[in-house]
Amino acid sequence: MKAITVRNIPPDLAEAIDSEKLRRGHSLNRTVIDLLGQALGVGGPRSNGLARLAGGLSRERARALEEAMAPLGEIDEEMWR
Repeated sequence: MKAITVRNIPPDLAEAIDSEKLRRGHSLNRTVIDLLGQALGVGGPRSNGLARLAGGLSRERARALEEAMAPLGEIDEEMWR
């Protein structure tokens, strides 16, 4: 396996990595390897972390949301005169 040294990591990035390490409960090395793999799509699908937010509604809830929002797409003719 190849070892890589990364220099000049900005303080805010170093803090974010440390926070992620604690959140995951892994070593710094494991956390950085996992993050790089996710970002580059190596060892699994590429992820920006937003997948858990997308498609989170059931079909019924999505349909109810669309119905509730339908009036927002209507044009008030009186307003445009």
